[in-house]
Amino acid sequence: MVAPTPEATETAAQSDTLMSWADLLAMERAEPQAVHAYGELEQQVIDIWLPEGEGPHPVVLMVHGGCWQKAIANRTLMNYMAEALRQRGLAVWNIEYRGVDEAGGGYPGTFQDVSAAADALIASGADYNLDTSRIVGLGHSAGGHLVTWLAARENVPDGSVLAGGEPLPMRAVINSGGLADLEASAPVTLETCLANIQDQLTGTSTDGREDVFADTSSARLQPSSVPQISVNGAMDHIAPPALGIGYTDVVSQDGGEAQFVEVQGAGHVELIAPGTEAFDVQAELIERYLK
Repeated sequence: MVAPTPEATETAAQSDTLMSWADLLAMERAEPQAVHAYGELEQQVIDIWLPEGEGPHPVVLMVHGGCWQKAIANRTLMNYMAEALRQRGLAVWNIEYRGVDEAGGGYPGTFQDVSAAADALIASGADYNLDTSRIVGLGHSAGGHLVTWLAARENVPDGSVLAGGEPLPMRAVINSGGLADLEASAPVTLETCLANIQDQLTGTSTDGREDVFADTSSARLQPSSVPQISVNGAMDHIAPPALGIGYTDVVSQDGGEAQFVEVQGAGHVELIAPGTEAFDVQAELIERYLK
């Protein structure tokens, strides 16, 4: 038997200390202060987290992950982060959407849902005393793809069923352990998302729409006018740092403003878990852009 190298031993030890989903779910979970419907379906709702004080409050437009599948996660996975941000004086607009495993979800329904939920913030934010001139988007994992897509939706090619979205007045978006470049992320999603859901998410190639990534992958819609920050845990095996680095390079090369931040010792779960360095890094980024 060959003894493990010191580097391998250190890596194994670090993996043992990473947070699990069970660790996150064991935390006390608060509930939102309001719920707003942006459509008639039960999935077409937004949880609204309101801080103390009169406002108007700066707001985080939040998009949950879960491999685009509702069987894996819904918006309540973000309650822990939303409450911690609320306690820092920030409102949160935590959106739900149809997953690829639900009727009407996938292409184009998932994209239409997140787009409508974002539009609802602009249209109805004042009803909740939100300052819609101060918005930062944050999406985790698959939500990182969806929030970066929102930041560039005005670049969706003409002729697409998803075309016509107006630019959103976001000061920045945080791609948190995200899968923003669907082509680059494909090998990872096949391994970690339990199912090959690409065809449901992007639709299949047809005459007149041969390139299914042209209107679905954030990497194809650059440059966006919104600064994009990819934050990855150095130990994240679900969305490895290489994905954040690669997406940052794509945005920068296409003329957009992009930044990559790597958090040492963090995995995928730490990114949305209050009390971690990964959470603090992102909270401070949000506050910086919302000043």
